[in-house]
Amino acid sequence: MPYKRIIWIVLDSVGIGEMPDAAAYGDVGADTLGNIARLRKLTLPNFTKLGLGNIKPLTNIPVAESPQAAYGKCTLASPGKDTTTGHWEMVGIHLERPLPLFPHGFPRELMQQFEDAIGRRTLGNYAASGTEIIKELGEEHYRTGSPIVYTSADSVFQIAAHEEVIPLWEQYKNCEIARDMLRGEFEVGRVIARPFEGEPGAFKRTSNRKDYAVPPQQGMLLDQLAGKGIEVHSVGKIFDVFLGRGIGPHVKTKTNAEGMQRTLEAMEETRAGLIYVNLVDFDMLYGHRNNVEGYAAALEEADAWLPSLEAALQEGDLVILTADHGCDPTTPGTDHSREYVPLLVYGPGVKPTNLGTRASLSDIGQTAAENFGTKIENGTSFLSTLE
Repeated sequence: MPYKRIIWIVLDSVGIGEMPDAAAYGDVGADTLGNIARLRKLTLPNFTKLGLGNIKPLTNIPVAESPQAAYGKCTLASPGKDTTTGHWEMVGIHLERPLPLFPHGFPRELMQQFEDAIGRRTLGNYAASGTEIIKELGEEHYRTGSPIVYTSADSVFQIAAHEEVIPLWEQYKNCEIARDMLRGEFEVGRVIARPFEGEPGAFKRTSNRKDYAVPPQQGMLLDQLAGKGIEVHSVGKIFDVFLGRGIGPHVKTKTNAEGMQRTLEAMEETRAGLIYVNLVDFDMLYGHRNNVEGYAAALEEADAWLPSLEAALQEGDLVILTADHGCDPTTPGTDHSREYVPLLVYGPGVKPTNLGTRASLSDIGQTAAENFGTKIENGTSFLSTLE
């Protein structure tokens, strides 16, 4: 076991340039990092030292003469560009077809079937920001008791309801009903309960979100690690994406700042195994809202945290920084973008080298698998390159 502990951090949606098939997804010109750097000067000294500017030319992010990390970029081999697709590919699952999206809402016959099953009418049924839709429809929901159904750029069926109008147990039951119904061509990646509270005009989401994901295929990395007795500690939405499979200690987070703090706490608690982290603010708060300044500030916040992460490293640690897809806030739409994702790998004793363009996100999972003495179905390990 070359590395006793791997800290694997997903910078959610931080893409690094369009893939060759971007046109098929309407994403020509998408470049999350590149376009943000072009429009707003980024101050990322720690990412720069690691070798972020060595992956590709980025405005005001110079090439490091002696990068501190192995660097490269990963191709998304599976069709699609959503959370589930990216995270599943990391652990070795390649999809044959993309998970379905419903940018214009779900078919009326499906919604009628859902309403009949839960005994309530619904509101919404369109793609929207979760905070915006409760502003738009929250008061009507409060008055009528009709849950709000909406989707997003991800393959999701989301149900928002006030906790005093529809109790949590019923909200969760409604999600279970939707999950059972959404099969075949309607099998979205996740059904999500989105409870909120407060008075009309001042609604806010609570921390009682609950995800109902499609079960990942057997044999993926987290299954293999569980079979070897390797502890996996997750931070953020990782637990929900994988339905907790193969995961031991876990904590959900509300912000990047909390996710970064919880990562340091996990490093204190977990001395060996895998710490698997998702920092979601880039995507959720800024990419989907075309907020270039917010996205840039979040990148700088993560950069400023990197010295704290480095200070917590021990001999035998390996850090992997990557992403799951892009979400370019400079483009007209608010959808995810079909992009390569950056790859920075470092730690005590790791040889800085150019990892090139990897054929799949599964290369990361295969590297972790080989390190812990197992293997997964897809991906080519770059473990030996690091030594």
